[in-house]
Amino acid sequence: MNKAIYDWRQINNGPRLAVATMPHAECASFAIHVPAGSRDESNLPAGLAHFVEHMVFKGTHSRSARDLTFEIENVGGQINACTSEDQTTYEGRADADQLATLAGVISDMVWNPTFPDAEIELEREVIYEEITLYRESPSDHIGDLISKALWGDHPLGNPISGSAKSIARITRQHLLDFTARHHFRNDMVIAAAGPFSLDEVHTLIRPLLPKNFQDGSRPTPFEPRPSTMNIVDESRDTDQLQLALAWHTPGRHSPQRHALRLLSLMLGESASSRLFLELREKRGLCYQIASDVSFLHETGAFEIHAGLAPEGRNAALECIHAEINDLATRGPADGELERAKRLAISQNKQALESTASHATWAGECLLEFGHIPHPLEWRDQVLAVTHDEIQSIASQIFSGQTPAMAEIKPDAT
Repeated sequence: MNKAIYDWRQINNGPRLAVATMPHAECASFAIHVPAGSRDESNLPAGLAHFVEHMVFKGTHSRSARDLTFEIENVGGQINACTSEDQTTYEGRADADQLATLAGVISDMVWNPTFPDAEIELEREVIYEEITLYRESPSDHIGDLISKALWGDHPLGNPISGSAKSIARITRQHLLDFTARHHFRNDMVIAAAGPFSLDEVHTLIRPLLPKNFQDGSRPTPFEPRPSTMNIVDESRDTDQLQLALAWHTPGRHSPQRHALRLLSLMLGESASSRLFLELREKRGLCYQIASDVSFLHETGAFEIHAGLAPEGRNAALECIHAEINDLATRGPADGELERAKRLAISQNKQALESTASHATWAGECLLEFGHIPHPLEWRDQVLAVTHDEIQSIASQIFSGQTPAMAEIKPDAT
């Protein structure tokens, strides 16, 4: 692991600043984490947070869209952004001596966008195409369907990019209001990584900050309700069946989160996982099978996705339920938990081989947990997970609730 020293502070009358000091790094990474995403769209058009993310690249009071791009790429850097359910991240990377360029451009985008009317209409068309592209890929679109099945009418059940109908409703005022509410929160996080100290980054960023920040607000919480199985399905002209199952889990602050991550590794995240070996290697029922677990503040989701021939549907579901029931009643087999721990820790080591990954670690940990644990602390917690803890959480989520299900299946004709 590239060694990093993590530190952070609450800027007076401003956001939090997290820095990963890496004395020998040749590159710099800079990011602004806004603690708002698609789940913050209650009573608003779905896809608004994602639309804002697109539009901040379209110009500020002092830089055109072209200026934003060329100022970064003229020094060999790159900038990007992404929107999730509960945060929007604007990030960039470049040579270490270009930290000021990254900070200046990204700060300007986040705090000074102008949202020109003409650009709004152009970008609306771009997002329509993005939505269409995603919907026309069944292996991607199944993710939206399982979210709807799992979260229902809560904003978490909406696609992050919205729908053609909801995007058509978004106005410039929507963009301005959402930005004013969420881009000036004192619970947002600025993160940087590279050969510089917390004090040096603070000195650099202070003149770029707006004068006023405000308290953030929590989005509408999700409260699961016991119910029968929620099923969402679509039929289309396709030869393959896309199938997804999902269960609610505890949130990111739960002490069970490490056991959940290891459970997913054992079940479907690797070539040695149970579902891969049983459904693909042993039975040849599918080409693709995977599991994943994701965490939000107060809740989370455990999902299983598969692409297979329609005639294999029932056999696949039988195999999936057999494996999850075995983990819920018997726990991991001999050597299975130890292998999952080695995989998890190796993945963490491999991820932390760049300044960008250290900036992400520092920024997201501070945003989500209020402090920055050292990766070694995280690894010790993973190593401490026991057989009984795996069995307990497997029983809690798999035996304690009926899963949501989504399918994209071939037309009957």
